[in-house]
Amino acid sequence: MRADARRNYERIVRAASEAVARDGAEASLEAIARAAGVGSATLHRHFPSRWSLLQAVFTDRVRGLCDRAEELRTAPGPLEALRTWLREVAVYSTTTRGLAASILSAPPEESEGCSTMLAAAGEPLLRRAVADGAVRADVAMADLLTVVNAISLVAQDAGAAEAERLVTLALEGIGPRGVSVSTTR
Repeated sequence: MRADARRNYERIVRAASEAVARDGAEASLEAIARAAGVGSATLHRHFPSRWSLLQAVFTDRVRGLCDRAEELRTAPGPLEALRTWLREVAVYSTTTRGLAASILSAPPEESEGCSTMLAAAGEPLLRRAVADGAVRADVAMADLLTVVNAISLVAQDAGAAEAERLVTLALEGIGPRGVSVSTTR
């Protein structure tokens, strides 16, 4: 990318980050272009869809969650490591306006990106908990992320603590059949 194109890209992402933080994922693309000091055509040249722009806005933040999953891969207690990470994903998604809705509503042709990054990061935590016998073998990371994102959507107005509480409650259902999973944090 040429230097001027790179600067435009960075200005657009910065303006979009501010707009999404303020207005959510449905922030006006025209307002974002104006705030970035570029025309609508320049915005659309870099980001052909709203989803591609949201991916750029959320990717850095999602990388932090992926790094956290990596840290937890060797933590004692495979189930607690998985639960901790899923609660952190829920809190982040709840407090990052538009992230959960964006991940859940990703168009099939653009489904790569944040949701793929999160699934790949969480998969080793899930496999470890399954191998430990703490999670049923039929539980998929995609299912867990769908539950976490749905909770994040519901809890956006209630806040992070409610998201954590609901994720903990939902995770009771992933343990082996007939075994109750403790709700300690």
